[in-house]
Amino acid sequence: MIIPFKGKVKFPITLDVGTWIFDDRKVDLNTYFDPDREEIDELENYTKQVGQFFDREIKEGATPPSEQKPKKRFLKEILLTGTFGMKLEPFIKNAEPYGNTFVLETSDGDISFPIEEAYSFIAAFSKEGKRLDDGPIHVLFEDGSNKEHPIKNVKAFRIE
Repeated sequence: MIIPFKGKVKFPITLDVGTWIFDDRKVDLNTYFDPDREEIDELENYTKQVGQFFDREIKEGATPPSEQKPKKRFLKEILLTGTFGMKLEPFIKNAEPYGNTFVLETSDGDISFPIEEAYSFIAAFSKEGKRLDDGPIHVLFEDGSNKEHPIKNVKAFRIE
């Protein structure tokens, strides 16, 4: 479940795929590749939600905790049955690469891509709430062109 990020990078990092389920940046792969999907600006969405919350508090007053509807069970069910992935862009940026080639090290051999293309990759890490048997991750292209046949058995990322 550990993926090293190595090579021509300023900061070699290690990715723990097991913790991604708790990361808010994860994407739902069941809906991500839908053609009518809208890109959501997380900061704008958060600002709207906070504004609505404060408007409701001012108009209606605070809602006691006993009257609030439980959402934990619903969220837990989504996490336990969902199919998720994580965009690789923030991890590539954090490593600060100074090479031009992004290499996926797999059990079947290395696969190379231009670094610019790698910024759009998505690392699938769970399917229907379970870890991937031929993983720890699968790499998907952002356009979904390899959705049915992802790059499997990825063991490490290397910049050359």
